[in-house]
Amino acid sequence: MIENIEITDLVNPKFVIPKQMCYTQKGVAKKWELVQVHDSVAVLLVDETHKEFIIVKQFRPPVFLRESDGFTYELCAGILDKELSKEEIAIEEIYEETGFEVAQDDLVKITSYYTSVGFGGSQQTLYFAKVTSSQKKGLGGGVENEAIEVVHLPFSKAKEFLFNEDLPKTPGIMFSFYWYFAQQNQR
Repeated sequence: MIENIEITDLVNPKFVIPKQMCYTQKGVAKKWELVQVHDSVAVLLVDETHKEFIIVKQFRPPVFLRESDGFTYELCAGILDKELSKEEIAIEEIYEETGFEVAQDDLVKITSYYTSVGFGGSQQTLYFAKVTSSQKKGLGGGVENEAIEVVHLPFSKAKEFLFNEDLPKTPGIMFSFYWYFAQQNQR
């Protein structure tokens, strides 16, 4: 349960920098509120032996403002806030969030796209990796005070999951599931 909620103005931000952009479009002066944010990586983890997706359920304060408990279903992901390659950050996040240990050669880049284009415009790079039970080397659940739960979603329940609006999820997870099933149909 989330308690003692207080929403205040941001002072000395660490991850998002609020800005206002003034510009002229078709001769009309305009203003737009936006935030400068880090780009990120996300990874679709698949255990083909158990025929399941490995995803996470994580508390997200902005979603809490809109949803009952603020928890969303997501791909394993992380922001690019370190002097590491995208692949190195993806590998770190996989281990921290899910406990699976993967090598850089295990990652397959799917694509990159922009998220939150109305206010943030960050770029997310999406990867795919197959995992097996033998690669489970840690507990997962995130670091420090993160509230992350590892979820094993059977392929057979993926379509129902995708269209269940009572389960808050990101567009990236939806796209990646469709990508995966399209790849399987091409085999």
